This record gives sequence, structure tokens and C-alpha cells, in this order.
Amino acid sequence: MSDEEKIKKAFEKKNWPEIKVTDSWATFKIMAEFVSGFEKMSRIGPCVSIFGSARTKQDHKYYLLAEEIAKKLVAAGFGVITGGGPGIMEAANKGAFEAGGKSVGLNIELPFEQTNNKYLDHDKIINFDYFFVRKVMFMKYAQGFIAMPGGFGTMDELFEALTLIQTHKVARFPVVLVGSEYWGGLLKWMKETMCDQEKNVNEIDLDLFKLVDTAEEAVNYILDYYAEMSISPNF
Repeated sequence: MSDEEKIKKAFEKKNWPEIKVTDSWATFKIMAEFVSGFEKMSRIGPCVSIFGSARTKQDHKYYLLAEEIAKKLVAAGFGVITGGGPGIMEAANKGAFEAGGKSVGLNIELPFEQTNNKYLDHDKIINFDYFFVRKVMFMKYAQGFIAMPGGFGTMDELFEALTLIQTHKVARFPVVLVGSEYWGGLLKWMKETMCDQEKNVNEIDLDLFKLVDTAEEAVNYILDYYAEMSISPNF
């Protein structure tokens, strides 16, 4: 059987359906999520997004560090945006909430893990069905990103931000990675393989983010950035 025949047979077996009317109507649900998100987020003021694993336990050093970072951000005049769930997200919201700052949660409805944590401001909880709509809210309304250790979701959000900054699709904003022992291997590979060996990344692009290990370093990097730049929406 030729490759062409194999492909044809696979498609016949799959029995791909035609586009349903419900697919077209989904555009209105997507639009509704954008409108609701824009209306709520446009009123929150300067905030920093904190990303990280939903699986991090409350006694873990990175949970405690995320909580400390959030408190320092609030003391500096920023609110905190997270994905609204447990783990690092909860830690960041807890720090903001206990420091008396704005605690925002952009929750995504998932069949596992994701439930709103108890440290969110009730008027600043937004629930999403679509990851891509949710990510727009993170990018548009955060004046800085802090990436704590996390999994695929954290990587997705981090590289989305770096790609948009690199391609000038958004105004540049500070991006901070927290935890040398966690991020070190990835950054070494980016430098030696992506940049030096394969030339897929320009060396200057590695300056789009800052690697730190303490709450003071993370917050000071953002404050130093805005000492010279005005704060405004990223789009």
C-alpha cells in the first residue's frame, strides 16, 4: 500500500465531520469572554502576573517565596495576577491578600487541579473556557511577569510572553525567572544549543528576562525597570 493510499484510508477511517453550526456559535462565546475580561481587567490598575506550578505544596520553599514576592509587590504599589488556582498561584494570591493589595484570579475550567483559591478578591475573579483568551488578559494587563518553577502551563505562559516581546507584538515589560537551580538547565541549553550552536535565537534575546533567587531581586528588577519607563497597558 502506497503512502498516499495509507493517508486516504486513515482519513476515511477517521470520518472527519463537517463544521457544525455549534462551531460557528462558539465565536460569540469567545467574544463574550474577551468583553468580560477587558471590562474587569481595565479597572484593576498596575499589576504583576506570577506563574508557577499548581502542585506546589504550602510548606515548599517556592510556595513561601512566591508569597513573599507578592507581599513585596503590594508594598511597592502593584496588584498581583495569577491563574487563580492552588500551589504557586495560591501562594501569590495569599501574599497579596494578606498585604492588603489587589488579588486577581484568571481561572481556567479544567477537569482536574484547577479550583479558585480562597485568597482572591471576589470582584476580581474571572473564569475562562479558552486558554488563548485567558493568556491575552495576562499579557495585556500585567506590567511584569514573574515565573516561578512550574510545568507545561508555566512554560506556555513564559514563552508566549517572550515571543510577543521578541517580535514586538507587545510593549516590552520585565520578565523574571525565580530559582537558579530550577531554570539553570533550561537556560544553559538555550544559550549553548538554541543560541550558540543552532543560531535559532539571537544572543540579545536572552536579555529579555532576568534570573534571580530572592524576593528582593525579583521585585527590585521590576521597580528598576519602571524607574525609567512609564507604566501602561502592554498592547
